[in-house]
Amino acid sequence: MVCIRKATIDDLLAMQACNLLCLPENYQMKYYFYHILSWPQLLYVAEDYNGKIVGYVLAKMEEETTECHGHITSLAVVRTHRKLGLATKLMTAAQNAMEQVFGAEYVSLHVRKSNRAAFKLYTETLGYKIHDMEAKYYADGEDAYDMRKELKGKKHHQHHHHHHHHGGGCCSGEVKVGPKEGAAETKAA
Repeated sequence: MVCIRKATIDDLLAMQACNLLCLPENYQMKYYFYHILSWPQLLYVAEDYNGKIVGYVLAKMEEETTECHGHITSLAVVRTHRKLGLATKLMTAAQNAMEQVFGAEYVSLHVRKSNRAAFKLYTETLGYKIHDMEAKYYADGEDAYDMRKELKGKKHHQHHHHHHHHGGGCCSGEVKVGPKEGAAETKAA
């Protein structure tokens, strides 16, 4: 059983370790703190039955724009726990929170042009579309697709309708096993 739950401050070191293990694009710990202190509703982890963090999504709301939209900073699932639909569940949890808590109109992300598994996840499973292409976006010089997914976008904040709690218990229960997607990676601007 793998549990998808909201991340807490105590999860940040394990999230960073997962990032370092899975992805070439890495961040200093202060960047994780910035996210969880600013948007605690948007960070989720996948936790296995041993209490080990096996995946995470790091997300935020974009502030330097007139449009209300969210951004997926980073997404990773460790190799031993792929093909279980965890990336889809993590992404869906973050997207729903963006929409329900902040009234986001759409969500954006960047993905490496070479990362076919992530591209397939975003386009075929999650409904993202290419918005633009950014040359040499990543630290190692690789190009990125700038992708977007439209959300319904509530006009009013609906904190009282948001049933998830900060950290602690399991939100989604047991995960059904089935071949869904491979590794997914993205990066913040």
